[in-house]
Amino acid sequence: MLKFKFLLWAFAQILKRQIRGNPDCARYVASKRLVFQIRTASGAGRTFVIEGGAIRSFAGLAANPQFTFSFKDATRGFAILSAKDSQAAFLRALGSKELVISGDFQEVMWFQGLTAFLQPPKIISPYERTAF
Repeated sequence: MLKFKFLLWAFAQILKRQIRGNPDCARYVASKRLVFQIRTASGAGRTFVIEGGAIRSFAGLAANPQFTFSFKDATRGFAILSAKDSQAAFLRALGSKELVISGDFQEVMWFQGLTAFLQPPKIISPYERTAF
């Protein structure tokens, strides 16, 4: 449970750093107002608020989030969120019902665009830069 809670807290810190340091990410969230939460089925979780070009998070759950990621338990939530192949892990979890997404799926898609800013930049080797 502790690793899951720490991961959610760290996720908010990483998003804050990206918004401060990446002008593209700052533009992406500039005019957005979004409340979402990531939780377990037992009720442990964290709420995230994106508003005014910044992100805030707090422990606990919101009354009316726009969408919710609900994991079966904290252990599976940590494993899925920290997986190296995160996209495939998400899809597997959705298929096995270890992750249930509820709420506005348009906002979920917007959020996926935000998480793209968390990916490390691709390193292009000198051989891939040539035209031939």
